[in-house]
Amino acid sequence: MAQDEIPQQNRPQDAVPAPAPMTGDELAMRRRVSDLEREEVADVLRDAAGEGRLSYGELEERLETLYASKTYGELVELTADLPNGPTAPSVPAVGQQQAGTTVHAGPVINAFMSETKRTGNWLVPQHQEVNAVLGDISLDYTEAQLPYDDVYIEVKSILADVKIRVPQNAIVHLDSNPILGSVSEQQSGPADTTPGGRPTTFHIRGTAILAEIKIKRGPRLSKRLGLA
Repeated sequence: MAQDEIPQQNRPQDAVPAPAPMTGDELAMRRRVSDLEREEVADVLRDAAGEGRLSYGELEERLETLYASKTYGELVELTADLPNGPTAPSVPAVGQQQAGTTVHAGPVINAFMSETKRTGNWLVPQHQEVNAVLGDISLDYTEAQLPYDDVYIEVKSILADVKIRVPQNAIVHLDSNPILGSVSEQQSGPADTTPGGRPTTFHIRGTAILAEIKIKRGPRLSKRLGLA
């Protein structure tokens, strides 16, 4: 067989390169959005029309696109030329850490007429979305792995209870929006004086509609008593 007739299959140069892993920004932009988030953007569009920034034809067109949207990135694109709209997330790049040790955006935690818990030694993502409807969600960060200095939590609770337990010395920045509900935060504890004990900062945005969101500090009582 002539040399030019030799099969050329499976040559190294023909191999298809593996796709590059998505960055934290790309994951955040592909996050699926909720009805509440669509309504928030609808308010931005209506305000813009009222201020003369959009014609009513443009408003109608954008609202139609909005209610068909599925990802956060689509909401950002709809309001890119308007004030007060959602912005592209800025997620710090991961440092020199082993692959798989950090997670930028975790899976959305949903509870519909059910109960969901995250406790013990679990790996915390930097960005977490939580949705509870007629259910209960408990997130306990007191024993979790916290690879980030800043953690962002978006909570929407409708006729439900959401409890977030942070380390005793954590710094909490709470942006609350209770509607016939309540969002409460327990008082912070003493600063951690141990070496390398820099506290984690939790940025929590909570919307409670006929619901309750509680931010507590320190281990659970059963844990402190050695019962769990």
